[in-house]
Amino acid sequence: MEPFSPEAPHCNGTSSSSSPAVSSNSPGTATSGTVRNGSVATTTSQPSVPPPSVPAACLPCRTKHLRCDGNHPCGRCTTTGIVADCAYIASRRGYKGPRRNPNNPTPGANPNKRHASSSPPYAGTTPDSCPMMLGHAPVTMATPSVHAFNPSVVLPDQSQLSFPSTPSVASIPVYRNNYMMDGTAMALATQAAPHIQPPAASLPERCTEAFYHYFHAGHPFVLPKRNLFELLKSNSEPNLPVLMAAMRYIGSLYVDAGPAKARFLDEAIQMCYAPGVRKDGFLIQALLLIIIGLDGSCEQEKARELLAICERYAIEIDFNKREFAVMHGRGDPIMEESWRRTWWDLYVCDGMIAGVHRVTNFLLFDIMTDVGLPCEEEEYHKGCIPSPMSLEDFDDKEFQDEDREFSSFAYRVAAARNLGRMMRMPNVMFPDAAEVDKMEAHLSNWRMHLPDNKRDDLDKNCQLDEMMFQAHFITHACTIMLHQPLSQLDSSPVQAVNSCAPHRPVHSGDQYNAHTKHTVTAACEISKMITQAVPVTNHTHFFTCVVTLSSIVHLSKWALYMIEDEADLRQQIRLNIGALNKLSKVWKAANTAWTQVKGVAQEIYRQKKVQQITPAFWVGYTQEQMMTSIQADESIISEFDQGLIAQVGIAQGGVTQAQ
Repeated sequence: MEPFSPEAPHCNGTSSSSSPAVSSNSPGTATSGTVRNGSVATTTSQPSVPPPSVPAACLPCRTKHLRCDGNHPCGRCTTTGIVADCAYIASRRGYKGPRRNPNNPTPGANPNKRHASSSPPYAGTTPDSCPMMLGHAPVTMATPSVHAFNPSVVLPDQSQLSFPSTPSVASIPVYRNNYMMDGTAMALATQAAPHIQPPAASLPERCTEAFYHYFHAGHPFVLPKRNLFELLKSNSEPNLPVLMAAMRYIGSLYVDAGPAKARFLDEAIQMCYAPGVRKDGFLIQALLLIIIGLDGSCEQEKARELLAICERYAIEIDFNKREFAVMHGRGDPIMEESWRRTWWDLYVCDGMIAGVHRVTNFLLFDIMTDVGLPCEEEEYHKGCIPSPMSLEDFDDKEFQDEDREFSSFAYRVAAARNLGRMMRMPNVMFPDAAEVDKMEAHLSNWRMHLPDNKRDDLDKNCQLDEMMFQAHFITHACTIMLHQPLSQLDSSPVQAVNSCAPHRPVHSGDQYNAHTKHTVTAACEISKMITQAVPVTNHTHFFTCVVTLSSIVHLSKWALYMIEDEADLRQQIRLNIGALNKLSKVWKAANTAWTQVKGVAQEIYRQKKVQQITPAFWVGYTQEQMMTSIQADESIISEFDQGLIAQVGIAQGGVTQAQ
């Protein structure tokens, strides 16, 4: 088909005074007619010589079906002032078009034959919108009639685009394509849009996010974030701002909050002590969070004061009774579960504070309660809350025909109950006391009757199960506290390590007994827990005192004159020191424990170096063993002197400081 003549109307809003009529007579012969005064004058010309062929018209000329001179830019684009849009693409002439339906072919038809469209694409478009162009400002125009669908216009070969210059992205036209996915066209159209940065989160918002990211898994009693924010929007609970203030304080321990950390703490405490504040579950949650934060920040006196208040409030509002969750749960199973979790987390924290500090006496252990046991963490966050089971169900599970599964939180509660039983024991003076055997039976039964999926600290998705992690280290700590006073590990070399609890004197014996074996095994198990493939700072801060308790056992053993597995023991000590160093980035109490444990390790090492001067020390050692021991010692003392503790052997990562 001949291209339209330059006098034809096009998309620039102008038209010629004459209307051409094109007819075909014979090849090479052109007949034109011109309207003059109502008559038609016909002029027959000789066979014309076609003008020089142009390999391809530019995009604006091709779109308007106009002749193009092939220049860069062409004359028409120069005249109309759209030089930036003058671009050339290879022609798709010869495009075969879509194949026919192979299931119903037309007999004798060529499946690759191209068929003209029965109607022009985008029929019915208004003259104000150029149907083939996107991204251009609409102009008033007279749209030429399109006689047939032309794939060379609609389906350009994008791989052969050539531009006379490099225009900006905003100036490149986007061509509508029926066969192009909307997402692709949208992506092209939005490339030139400036990237809009979301507004930076405020410090309180970052602290709230840090609370859920770092802390919530270790003490999961507050509502899940989605549910809490929905309740916050309703503005129906007057004590929710008190809880939010306590959450901001906890989150500020994990981010670079600066002076705001102390301000958040003061605000949270003032709101808890405000006149007329209502005693309810949200106040109990806020107080419990502040207690945990103060205890980990070496503010143990304030923590114990708030703990006594929190426990008194909890008993006054019947928080220890099953009916509380139903009466104050708003008919929401997730909120009812949150109240049950709050009671049992208060119970566990009361026990851990009493066990590691040995100042309080675990008051809630003696309080009667029938609160249902919490469900699994996954069920809590998904909102699939099963009917809660009781402590009696847990205690009688081995004697019932029904095979019931209990949550990791329930085993954590059971471990805390064993801690309470141990704290109610009378003072034991002799290694063969019957009270020790009875208590060891509770600890051994807890371990032996664990289901297979609870024997380690991983859940079914191979992710850390923080509730089982705490249940295991509580049981290991109980074992040490039960057996260490009756062991034969002299504790005098480690009397300076008192950051968590006062020193307990233990006299040395001539050989290991069963209590020493229990003590050393539990200390090694605690060190092994450090190697979990998660940042150690994601654990509860109570892990600090458990690691310190393990370090006391390791250091007491290392202080002995002759040790067969000394190389392994030194690695255990390095693991513990490394973990305390990591925890010290968040918790001040861990920094104190790290300093004390490292100082005792340095002192024991210096004493061993003095012993090595005497020839009797190396009796029974080969020369190779001597050199290996000396090199290892030099490595350790170098670390101690420089204050650089080796990594704990896993990708700890530390705490990401939110900026």
